[in-house]
Amino acid sequence: MLDQLDRARATAPAADRRRRLPWPAGSVLPADDEARWLLLFLLARGCALAIAVGLALWRGFNLLDLVGLTYGVVSTVLMGSRPAYRRHPAAWIVDVVALLVCVALSKDWRSSFYLLWLTALVLPATRIWGPAVIWSGVLASLAFVGVAVMGGPSPGRLGPVSSETLVVHVTLPFFTVAFTAYAAEAMRRLRGERRARELLAIQAERRRIAWELHDSAKQRVHAAHLIISSLERRVPPDLALTVHQAMAELESTAADMDTSLAELRSPLEGRPLHQALAERVAELDGSSDARITVTGRAPDLPPLVAAHAYRVASEALTNALRHAFAQRIDIQLATEGDELVVAVEDDGLGMPATRRPGASGLLSMESRAGTVGGTLEITPGADGSGTRVALTIPVAAAVGGA
Repeated sequence: MLDQLDRARATAPAADRRRRLPWPAGSVLPADDEARWLLLFLLARGCALAIAVGLALWRGFNLLDLVGLTYGVVSTVLMGSRPAYRRHPAAWIVDVVALLVCVALSKDWRSSFYLLWLTALVLPATRIWGPAVIWSGVLASLAFVGVAVMGGPSPGRLGPVSSETLVVHVTLPFFTVAFTAYAAEAMRRLRGERRARELLAIQAERRRIAWELHDSAKQRVHAAHLIISSLERRVPPDLALTVHQAMAELESTAADMDTSLAELRSPLEGRPLHQALAERVAELDGSSDARITVTGRAPDLPPLVAAHAYRVASEALTNALRHAFAQRIDIQLATEGDELVVAVEDDGLGMPATRRPGASGLLSMESRAGTVGGTLEITPGADGSGTRVALTIPVAAAVGGA
């Protein structure tokens, strides 16, 4: 069991397995993790702003209070509303330096801006790991010591204050960085473990289905084929064609089972969705004259969501080749607002006016879409011809785990 889990971890999505860089500029956390850290930052910054306003009202507002608090409000709004801004290291550096300057200009290292400065360390700490955590925490504490010594009431020395208060103020920046980084890394590791266990469960279920198909259903199909083939020369001529058609259907069923078994033994996990689809297109390239393209990318998806999205796109691709006789097929992946859209559009014959009885492929695609909380839409192509099959999945459900 442990060996299987190790192999599952090895095939987990690349975003969970890659080595964390000490300072991954512009890196993007998983959507739900980023939302949690942003909420923590906004709550902490809001409390710090409220305390700073209260202290300023108590002792009387001055120009520095007005400028510093205005900056605090503006920077908080920008961090909360602009993802590109809060993910960029330059924004973190500006925030940290600006608030530290406010502490220095206040000429009191116990300044009301101190808590605001501490909150500025939260978001950058979620993106670093390893030795960078220690160095970042130490540098933050040393920077505060420098500001306290050089910008205090008596420049060049700290002045007569409680040693316990000084120790707390100096060590808090280090602990803020270290504990936040540790918690962020723990969340990343838990996410990787969860996905590895999901993958292991899916692989076990696939093996079970493959065994049942091979050992039971497929054997029964072969037995039925043998029984019917034994009747081929014994039935009247008017029934010979029916027997021949039944044998052909059984042979096709056996071939479809072989295809399903091959797909069950070749799971998608470990590859991004766009890469898996591109490899599927490459497999079909030699057996079809159609021009097939794959454009766009999808975010890292949980194994279950990725597998269903892949199956829907593959079924639509197969239908376009086998039934619509398409010469051009475009597979598009795009994130539109809060939704991931996987669309397969072709220039083939289009959908019939009425659904063919027993169209299990369409029923399967609709069922898969519902399983991942998405919707399936089948319409004519953009120019009114061909077919467009679009699977829409809520991004939060897809990235956070279905």
